[in-house]
Amino acid sequence: MKFVVDGQGKGDFSTLQAAVDASPDGSEHKITIFIRNGIYEEKLVVPKEKRNLHFIGESRDGVILTYSDNAKTLGADGEPLGTFRSSSSYFHGDDFTAEHLTIRNTSGQGTGQAVAVFVTGDRAVFRHVTMLGFQDTLYTGESRQFYEECRIEGDVDFIFGPACAVFQRCVIHSKRKGGYLTAASTPEQQTFGYVFLDCQVTADPGMTDVYLGRPWRPFANVVWIRTEMDASIKPEGWHNWNDPERETTSRYYEFSSRGPGANPGSRVAWSKQLSAEEADRYTVSAILSGRDGWNPER
Repeated sequence: MKFVVDGQGKGDFSTLQAAVDASPDGSEHKITIFIRNGIYEEKLVVPKEKRNLHFIGESRDGVILTYSDNAKTLGADGEPLGTFRSSSSYFHGDDFTAEHLTIRNTSGQGTGQAVAVFVTGDRAVFRHVTMLGFQDTLYTGESRQFYEECRIEGDVDFIFGPACAVFQRCVIHSKRKGGYLTAASTPEQQTFGYVFLDCQVTADPGMTDVYLGRPWRPFANVVWIRTEMDASIKPEGWHNWNDPERETTSRYYEFSSRGPGANPGSRVAWSKQLSAEEADRYTVSAILSGRDGWNPER
């Protein structure tokens, strides 16, 4: 099954939400939604019952899904939305894939939490997707997720949550002021949290005060493997969220970081530099396979 979304009315639907709503519930087969170039200003929700949806944009920079809520925006109930209701897009259905498009929250810097992408569906895949925001750009729920050749921009805690997620050959970019690239809340019993493989860490010009992460929850797990880091990364690398107890439980690792921001000898003592043998264990299939043997690279 395939739908075409065209904001000018020349497709099956003029909004992406209409195409999602028209998709059958619980599909065991892929449903392709091709999105023509245009700016789609809608607060998008892919509910749990919509499985196997596959968004394909006409072009990465030409298809823009956008909204501008933030945590202080008043909802229909008259109450502030808060972080989790602020997102521009929600992806709750399992086996979701998005390719070649941009998702953004235009609420702006200094408005507080303003999520652009909120993912809870299992086996979620994002390829060649740009995610734009400031604080809390990408929320990763407790599921398995794969991001390949994506660009994720923000300032404070802009990749956050409990997911088991691999970021492969992605660009992680800090904007305007210092902050934290990650705020993982990995459950204690979960072997893997965030794993960054062969990524690039960049920032707006002149920035020198960015941390690789801080632990939103005590057992945060973040691993950077073969990452090119610019001068925005502070030598100590990691922050304890002003809670020394989390230094004893957080699982922060690196292997073969390079560039001006790679300072293995200056990292906090409670982080770890992996050996080559340890780093070799971090493969996409090993991290994401779970009980069903899922491998998004196949």
